[in-house]
Amino acid sequence: MSPDSDHPSGRNRASESRDDAERRAAELRREIEGHNYRYYVLDEPSVPDAEYDRLLRELEDIEAAFPDLATEDSPTRRVGAPPSSGFEEVRHRRPMLSLANAFEDEEVEAFHDRVLRGLEVEHADYVAEPKLDGVAISLRYDAGRLVQAATRGDGLTGEDVTDNVRTVRAIPLQLRGKGWPGDLEVRGEIYMPLEGFEAYNARARVEGGKELINPRNAAAGSLRQLDSRLTARRPLAFFAYAAVADTGLPESQFEVLEALRGWGFPVNPEVRRVRDAGGCLDYFRDLGEKRGELAYDIDGVVFKVEGRRDQETLGFVSRAPRWALARKFPAQEEITRLLAIEVQVGRTGALTPVARLEPVFVGGVTVTNATLHNLDEIRRKDVRVGDWVVVRRAGDVIPEVARVVPERREGDPEPFELPSECPVCGSAVERVEGEAVARCTGGLVCPAQRKQSIMHFASRKALDIEGLGEKLIDQLVEAGLVTSVADLYRLRLDDLVALERIGEKSARNVLDEIERSKSPELGRLLFALGIREVGEVTAQSLARQFGSMERLAAAGIDDLLEVPDVGPVVASHVHAFFQEEHNRDVLTALKEAGVEPQAPEAPEGEQPLAGQTWVLTGTLSMPRARARNLLESLGARVTGSVSKKTDVVLAGEEAGSKREKAESLGVRIIDDDEFRGLLADHGLDSD
Repeated sequence: MSPDSDHPSGRNRASESRDDAERRAAELRREIEGHNYRYYVLDEPSVPDAEYDRLLRELEDIEAAFPDLATEDSPTRRVGAPPSSGFEEVRHRRPMLSLANAFEDEEVEAFHDRVLRGLEVEHADYVAEPKLDGVAISLRYDAGRLVQAATRGDGLTGEDVTDNVRTVRAIPLQLRGKGWPGDLEVRGEIYMPLEGFEAYNARARVEGGKELINPRNAAAGSLRQLDSRLTARRPLAFFAYAAVADTGLPESQFEVLEALRGWGFPVNPEVRRVRDAGGCLDYFRDLGEKRGELAYDIDGVVFKVEGRRDQETLGFVSRAPRWALARKFPAQEEITRLLAIEVQVGRTGALTPVARLEPVFVGGVTVTNATLHNLDEIRRKDVRVGDWVVVRRAGDVIPEVARVVPERREGDPEPFELPSECPVCGSAVERVEGEAVARCTGGLVCPAQRKQSIMHFASRKALDIEGLGEKLIDQLVEAGLVTSVADLYRLRLDDLVALERIGEKSARNVLDEIERSKSPELGRLLFALGIREVGEVTAQSLARQFGSMERLAAAGIDDLLEVPDVGPVVASHVHAFFQEEHNRDVLTALKEAGVEPQAPEAPEGEQPLAGQTWVLTGTLSMPRARARNLLESLGARVTGSVSKKTDVVLAGEEAGSKREKAESLGVRIIDDDEFRGLLADHGLDSD
């Protein structure tokens, strides 16, 4: 918006010629009707709501400046689009008009002033409620029975979607209670809850189906299914917000909502009574803070004059009631150009593509960067540099590129590809088949992962270097004293004492701990290296199988697959780790620094559970990793699935399918108490 114009597009209507205005108005009508057609008929919206609102407001301004340009078929004279030929038309007995929108607090205050003048009062009470981002619907009840449901359509005529609406379980087919008018029309919003929307799309991805664009479009498309059985599969919900009847309705808007609730309709629990413009704006701000916690999308707040007789007194303008107003939130979706795609490396080595955007104001802030999630998402959405894209920001969520506007693409830009080498350290990038995320394999040397890898290396379950905590590691890295875990063994007393808040005694204790860690068990060292998918148990299995770091480093994929419970994914991660030259350099540096891992000791005497295969399931009284280690120390092999070859299943609380399968196969099942007794029989401590 330019500083010398109050018009959203920055145009100065006073200086604009009538010919220019006529030409621009015709362009806007064509563009708006095109968006209406794509949204209401094709169910394929191409621009965010904020862009549509700007176009409509610009046309409204032109028609206000040049009234003779206002045509009867202008989008400013109606709401939505004509009904689809796939449904019967329904003419509304009373028009379903849209609401005037306010985008600034001052517009709410001006609305309140108009209400006070119109009613000739000093104060006014309103009912405030969330403005759901769904589909307006009219429900007609005859003697308490649902006989017809219709969409808003163009405000005068809508589409008969009775069969589809009957599938929405939140809408009563027969009214409850008593006192309802014999001929009643209930108006409200059908919407798709966020949880249902995400679940539907997750299922579609698994089944190879078409994903829904957003919850609002999903609700609209669901009601326009010609086969109501398809509508029934969509997770739709409903809130009632108004009632129309010749007689028998309460005298206030709030009491109408209370009556509707009593008759069996869901009414939004966030509805409140407020007084004057101050109460309206307080409600707007309070709901804005809660917006991200709601189970559904909202794009603003609606204020309605409380008294129904006051509503009649205030009346209507051509397309909206004078007694109601929608205060819109800052747009959660906006359109802008994608300037570049850069790749960031996270602390775990994950490569994340980031969109660099032309600055755009969305969700209350100026956005210049947005996440693209991963390569699969980029390909699914067909995002390319130079595209016009829709950017979404909801609350404090990181902005994301929601979709491309394909009709604005220029030329044939190249598809994006991830780099084969880490942009930070140059190590190879690994992307396991079936996984969405690609990762840098230089975990021991990559600056992006440095602090995380050192913290893991020194942690209690790894090399257990006491005193080497997060704050000290931050100082060591930022001072340039440690660039990989091998540098820990080159630290001197002077290096540590020179750091802030490190005394000589503390420094000596840390150096003693580092020296002590030079002779770790091989399994602990393997776990400390932070190889992907290699936890404590897998590290111990690898140590027992290979006995030395050198033999493990030389192992091929087939050799690794011979290790119990090491599958193709873990084998590929381990193999890739030792193939990366930077990692091998760090291992060499560790050896030169005197770090000599100790091979696991062979068990003494005969192992009582040698040759047995065990499976653990349910919640145990000890960590599962400890139970596994104890079993393996007795010679048992612990696997993850039950088969005919399984000897024993250790079943804790809430054991499920594995226990059932063991029962069907006749496999022996023991509980926690029996397991502890077995450990005691063999001289092992179970605590």
